[in-house]
Amino acid sequence: MNNKPQASIIIPVFNEEAGIENTINRLLSVSSNYEWEIIAVNDSSTDNSRAILNRFHQIRILDHSTNRGYGAALKTGIKAASSDIIVMFDADGQHNPSDIPSLLDKINCADMVSGWRSKDSANDWIRKPGKYILKKVADILVENKIPDLNCGLRAIKRELILNMLDLLPDGFSFSTTSIIAFYKLGYNVAYVPITTDPRIGQSTVKQVKHGPQVIMLIIRLITLFSPLRIFLNVASGLFLVGIIYQVEEIARRGWHIVNGALLLVIAALLVFLFGLIADQISELRLGLIRGQIQKQKNKSE
Repeated sequence: MNNKPQASIIIPVFNEEAGIENTINRLLSVSSNYEWEIIAVNDSSTDNSRAILNRFHQIRILDHSTNRGYGAALKTGIKAASSDIIVMFDADGQHNPSDIPSLLDKINCADMVSGWRSKDSANDWIRKPGKYILKKVADILVENKIPDLNCGLRAIKRELILNMLDLLPDGFSFSTTSIIAFYKLGYNVAYVPITTDPRIGQSTVKQVKHGPQVIMLIIRLITLFSPLRIFLNVASGLFLVGIIYQVEEIARRGWHIVNGALLLVIAALLVFLFGLIADQISELRLGLIRGQIQKQKNKSE
């Protein structure tokens, strides 16, 4: 007899006392019609979030002894989940639980199903420039247009995400990195239109840090999935500057080798070779993940 729930709803919780009660109540009202497991991962909240969670005996509560991050909370929930299907769900009241069945309906013909937020959805205007740049970079990395890069409402096949947790970050960029990883590993990603509400309470993402975080995330994504792209551009720039420098010196003083130009060309060659090595390491790592997932599939069959 299979007693597995239809889906495990994972809710990362860090200082969400303003919205978590409303979020859980809305989830429970919808889940009464389904066989869902609700897991709240308390990421060492310093407010009353844990006390509020204690009021709900219908859910599982997991705790971090220290604040480890949004991604780390999701990883803890994914590892503890009983279902073969994981649903990521934010604690701040933005998501509508009635959208979950639509995601689950599509998961049979996809590996990940993400929410696709409409124009009417609540959006934090201060993050729009960073998200726009990040999306453009992601589209180039996966050679496809991603409708919604970082929506926090997703349904995912557990066996796939479980084997790539070491690749994914512990911080806020878990959502972005995971969807790019699914594309790069050749898995099928589908989308369901949703509308999100304004979040309840203050965001735990510091706006002052958001810009540098986005820049670091872009660099990390490129080096993780397509390192040759950045190394090749740097190498090309160094090589071009070196050649221009050499040509200018020849035009001014006649034929001779300019040490500075030679160093730039050698640096360009070294950067290019490092890029090739990094690209091979990236492909090997992704290949190992593919192998682990395939081995897991063979065992389950």
